[in-house]
Amino acid sequence: QVQLVESGGGLVQPGGSLGLSCAASRTIFSINAMGWYRQAPGKQRELVATIFTDGTTNYADSVKGRFTTSRDNAKNTVYLQMNSLKPEDTAVYFCYADPVGSIRIWGQGTQVTVSL
Repeated sequence: QVQLVESGGGLVQPGGSLGLSCAASRTIFSINAMGWYRQAPGKQRELVATIFTDGTTNYADSVKGRFTTSRDNAKNTVYLQMNSLKPEDTAVYFCYADPVGSIRIWGQGTQVTVSL
């Protein structure tokens, strides 16, 4: 069973930056989309960013211009660089991967807290 292992996250002050990474536990032959969701307390899970094999990206309006996602296809790894963080970005962030011909795989989630 392939797993996605997240790293990064933590506590940062408003206006600060944080980076997340998410790597597959073993090689996945081919992955379509990879990306990130987040879920704040009492709220539904929200799609934050998606990146496709060709590098095309999509972002939630709330993070456009502040967050950047990238991926290393050879390493089956996806990254999320978060800049100009706001308190409303506080959430548990989950990465995901859509392998070709298989169901979505989720990371375990990592807490991001933006606070003074």
